Amino acid sequence: MEKLDARIRNHDREIEKMCNFHHQGFVDAITELLKVRADAEKLMGQVSDTNRRLQDAGREVTAQTEEVIRCRIQQRNMATTVEKLQLCIPVLEMYSKLKEQLESKRYYSALKTMEQLQNIYIPRVSQYRFCQIMAETLPKLREEIKEISMSDLKDFLESIRKHSDKIGETAMRQQVTLSCAKPLYGLNGRTPLQHNGLSTEAADEEEMDEKVLTVQDLVDFSPVYRCLHIYTVLGDRETFENYYRKQRKKQARLVLQPHTLIRLSVMPTPIMLCLVTRAFTDELWNMALSKIIAVLRTHSSYCNDPDLVLELKNLIVIFADTLQGYGFPVNRLFDLLFEVRDQYNETLLKKWALVFRDIFEQDNYSPIPVENEEEYKAVISRFPFHDAEIEKQQFPKKLPMSQSVPQIYSQVKEFIYASLKFSESLHRSSTEIDDMLRKSTNLLLTRTLSSCLQNLIKKPHIGLTELVQIIINTTHLEHACKYLEDFITNITNVSPETVHTTRLYGLSTFKDARHAAEGEIYTKLNQKIDEFIQLADYEWGMAESDGRASGYLIDLINFLRSTFQVFTHLPGKVAQTACMSACKHLATSLMQMLLDTELKQISMGAIQQFNLDVIQCELFASSEPVPGFQGDTLQLAFIDLRQLLDLFMVWDWSTYLADYGQPTSKYLRVNPSTALALLEKYVVMKDTSKKNIIFSQFRKNDRDKQKLIETVVKQLRSLVNGMSQHS
Repeated sequence: MEKLDARIRNHDREIEKMCNFHHQGFVDAITELLKVRADAEKLMGQVSDTNRRLQDAGREVTAQTEEVIRCRIQQRNMATTVEKLQLCIPVLEMYSKLKEQLESKRYYSALKTMEQLQNIYIPRVSQYRFCQIMAETLPKLREEIKEISMSDLKDFLESIRKHSDKIGETAMRQQVTLSCAKPLYGLNGRTPLQHNGLSTEAADEEEMDEKVLTVQDLVDFSPVYRCLHIYTVLGDRETFENYYRKQRKKQARLVLQPHTLIRLSVMPTPIMLCLVTRAFTDELWNMALSKIIAVLRTHSSYCNDPDLVLELKNLIVIFADTLQGYGFPVNRLFDLLFEVRDQYNETLLKKWALVFRDIFEQDNYSPIPVENEEEYKAVISRFPFHDAEIEKQQFPKKLPMSQSVPQIYSQVKEFIYASLKFSESLHRSSTEIDDMLRKSTNLLLTRTLSSCLQNLIKKPHIGLTELVQIIINTTHLEHACKYLEDFITNITNVSPETVHTTRLYGLSTFKDARHAAEGEIYTKLNQKIDEFIQLADYEWGMAESDGRASGYLIDLINFLRSTFQVFTHLPGKVAQTACMSACKHLATSLMQMLLDTELKQISMGAIQQFNLDVIQCELFASSEPVPGFQGDTLQLAFIDLRQLLDLFMVWDWSTYLADYGQPTSKYLRVNPSTALALLEKYVVMKDTSKKNIIFSQFRKNDRDKQKLIETVVKQLRSLVNGMSQHS
């Protein structure tokens, strides 16, 4: 404190010296500032006086400037008014001209004037209110013109409707006289132009001396052309055409009654021949045809019986051939047949879906037993099966596929026959028929059969044995696809090598089904393993192991051995994948059991017991339950468990920590977080076992081991944190 006080006194003396040194300068600065204030006040007074005199002098100039600006604005407004009036006068003159044209009913000229007003004159002065009103009026005037012309057209159509009989009669007489059309025939075999019981020739003789009037002689078409012209100018010709055609069709429908629809569709009527060409006649035929097609399409869509759809197809073919003989286009009917064909195929697919389902439900999923040569030939006559080794075997013997395989193959052939029935009489080439058959067969395989197989695989009662048999079945069905190709070729005489020939791509169906069955095998195997794992009942606090593997694990190993014996008929890769998948799942489940968060403590005895179970798993893996594995490939599924257990049982933490991260590490597969989690459980167990022991009773080696554990835990946590930061 004395030193601090001395230090303070020194600083005070220095501050005092500094203030004394600068005091005179500060006083001089204040004195000089006071002198400047007086000069500033004097300068402020001079500035204010100067500003007042400047404002007085500029006030008169400002008033004169405003007057000049006002005069200039007035002058400019007058010039603008004159200019705008010169623009507005032509608009008013054109509008007056428009009114005169409308009053004199010169509508076409009025429309032209409107067009000039709207496109040329009004845009120049569109900002004025009277022009806006004028622009709003023009559309109304156009509508008035349209209504007037449409009214004339309606009067014309009304006149046509009243005189349609006479007009049609005249038109038919003209048609017969000029012989400009081929005679058409109705379905009853009579010629369509019979009138009052007389044939065409008799009518010609009767009217030979009479002057044949044309339609133009009887009808004034000027309202039609005038209305068409006006709507064309207005850019609304489509509306006129649609309205006119609609009205003519309405008149045509008066004679197209349901009970005479077909007959009238193939016979020209007075209404049909009035004011129209052959194209309009075809249009009315198409209208009638549309009604027919709509009815057929509607009723065929509700049909679920393929035989009934086939009968409908035959009727349509007869009808189309008949009408085509009379010269009417029937392409739409044949297009309808293609739609009906799709419907027919759909009904076939639904029918065969039930057939396939019944076959799968009745199958026992066991190899087909054959007692003698006769039974063997009966099977291969239904399904193309050839195997030299099986043929050499003595009777009785078994064929690898189950009973559903030849049944499915036979039903696919039946489907092809049924599909072929629809292609008959369609006037299609062999190539087209071949293409139809192949496409429908592809649908059967890729959609119907595939769906049935997928549903079958997912059924709960289908076990591992059944799944193995399904894989074998699909393999044989896949090999049989080439025989289905030959079967279709023999029917249609079209070589599969022909350009654009559709190939049977049903192979994917059986491959997908096999993949699904394989996946289901893996799933069911894992489910069974989980069921055995759930039976595990470890005493995690046991002091010593039982000296033998747990009962649940022995049962699980026995189950896996018996299961993999069934896989001998499977392709080697499938069996190996299933075995590897099961071992990996078992190893993962055992690891999860050790690391379960609900497991709070574990003793060394429990670890030793767990090690005995893992040894059984390793023995199972090394026994080659499925042939084809190289070396210790299958045992590697348990390598993570093995290294973790060895680390704890040998208590080799120094080696683990020293070699961590090295590719040659003895415990390369042991993750620090996994080791830490298990070690903490072991630590908890050690702490719990010592709760009731007096501290003085700890032996030196126990204390040393406890310190070692704490050191290892810290180092493991450091490794885990490092891994987290790196991630």
